Amino acid sequence: MKRSLLSALIIGLTAGGIVMGLHWSGVLLRPELAITDLLSRQAVATRMVSDKWQYVFVFILALGVAWMTLVTTRRARLGSIIAILLVELAGVAWVCSLYHVLFQPLPSLAGTALGFLMPIGFLELVGFAQRRRDRAPVLSPEAVSAKPRVSVKRGDLGFDSVAKACEVTAVVCDIANKHDLAEECEPAVFAEITEKFLAHATEAFRKAGAYIESAGGEGIVAIFGFPESDKQHAEKATRKAMALTQAFSDSNKSGKSDGPTSAGVHAGVSSGMMIMAPVKNNGQRSMLATGEPVELARRFCIANRFYGSRVLLGPRTFELASKILVARPIDFLSGVDVRERHEIYEPVALALEASRDQITRRDAFWNGVVLYREKRWAEAYSQFQNARGPEGEEDRPLQLYLRRLEPLALQLTNTPLDE
Repeated sequence: MKRSLLSALIIGLTAGGIVMGLHWSGVLLRPELAITDLLSRQAVATRMVSDKWQYVFVFILALGVAWMTLVTTRRARLGSIIAILLVELAGVAWVCSLYHVLFQPLPSLAGTALGFLMPIGFLELVGFAQRRRDRAPVLSPEAVSAKPRVSVKRGDLGFDSVAKACEVTAVVCDIANKHDLAEECEPAVFAEITEKFLAHATEAFRKAGAYIESAGGEGIVAIFGFPESDKQHAEKATRKAMALTQAFSDSNKSGKSDGPTSAGVHAGVSSGMMIMAPVKNNGQRSMLATGEPVELARRFCIANRFYGSRVLLGPRTFELASKILVARPIDFLSGVDVRERHEIYEPVALALEASRDQITRRDAFWNGVVLYREKRWAEAYSQFQNARGPEGEEDRPLQLYLRRLEPLALQLTNTPLDE
C-alpha cells in the first residue's frame, strides 16, 4: 500500500508538472480559448478560477486516479469510470458558466487522463522487466514425469526474482473417486493409477503454459498467469480443465487399457490475487505460492463429488472467462472465511462449440436455479424438466435438483387450495 501511494504521488507530481509546462508554454492556449468562447456563449463570466487552483485540481485528480489505477486489477472497468469523470468535469465547467464563473476544464481533463495512462505504462514497463528476469528454460517432459510426487516447477526461477502479488488462475485437479479406488485396489495398483494420472495431467498443464506449483497425493495445483503475465489466464485455465477432464472421461468410456487411468478426474478453478515469492528451505530453492485461489480451487474440486460435475468455477473465473463459455450456476459454497459465500458455476461447453440445444437447456437450468432460490418450487421443477437432455444423457447436477424438488412439487400438487 505504501509503495502504491508513493508511486501514485510521483506520478501525480509528474502529471501535474507536464500539464503546468504545457500551460506555461502556450501549447494549451488555442484549445483553452476555444473552450472559453464556447462557455461564454452560455453567460458572460464575471469571475474565473485562478491558475493556482487549477494546478491544485490537476494534482489532486492525477494523484487520485493514479492511485486507483495502481491498486486495482480491473483497469478496463476503471477506464469506464474515468471516462465518466471526464464528462463530469466538462459538465462542471458548463454549470460554473451558468453562475458567471469561468472554470477552464482542459488542465483538469489532461491531468486526469495522464493520471490514468501513466500508471498503465509504468506497470507495463515493470512487468516487461520482470518477465525478462524471470525467463528461464522449461523443464523437459522426462523431468516432469520422473518425479510426479514432488513439487514440479514450470521453469527454474532464479533468486533475482522478487516477491510480487499478481492476479492468476489456480486449477486443482485430482482423481474423482480416489478414496473408493484406494479401498478397492491393491496398493501397488492404486499407486500405478495415481502415477499415470500425475504424469499425464502434469504434462498437459505444462504444455498449456501453466506453472506447476505441486503434484502429489492431494492432486495437482497448476497456476496460469505466472511467471509470465497473461490476461487470458482464466480462459486458458478453464479450457485446459475442461479438455483434461473430458479426455479422461472419453478414455474411460472407450475402455482403452492404454489410457492414462481408468478413474475419473475432477477440477476446481479459481481466480484472484496470489503472492509469489522465491524462498530457500534447507539450501533448496523453491517458489512460495500462497493465496485464496488455491484454497478455493481445492474446495471446488472436492465439491464436484457432491454435485456430480467434473469442473467447477469460482465467480471471478466465470467473470473473466464468460465470453468463451456456456456455463450455468450450481450453488453457493462457503469461502476461506465462513462468512463469505462464493457462487460456483459449471462450464457446459465452449461458446464457439455450443449447440442451440445446449444453450436452450442451459437457460432453462439457470431459470430453474433462480426460481429454486426464490422457493417457487413448482415453477423451478418445470424449468428443470425443460433442461433435460436426450434420453440416456447423464446430467448429475440436474438430477440432484430434481431429487430435491420432487417431494416439494408433489406436496404442492396434493395440497388443496384454501377456500
